[in-house]
Amino acid sequence: MTHRFGVGQLVRPRERLLDNTGIYEILRLLPSGPDDEPLYRIKAAIGPVQRVVREADIVPASASSQGTG
Repeated sequence: MTHRFGVGQLVRPRERLLDNTGIYEILRLLPSGPDDEPLYRIKAAIGPVQRVVREADIVPASASSQGTG
């Protein structure tokens, strides 16, 4: 499966997936996980928080919170 988002793109978690629900930047595209879903390393726009997330768990930062779900 190919990655839908690119390095440097701003994203946010779907709903309240992460403790810090702000904006994140994609730092690195990672190989797909065991379920063949693309993974990403993301970093909080504010602060040092980094996470690895599945593609299904993030949306573009510009996406409205309504209807993305």
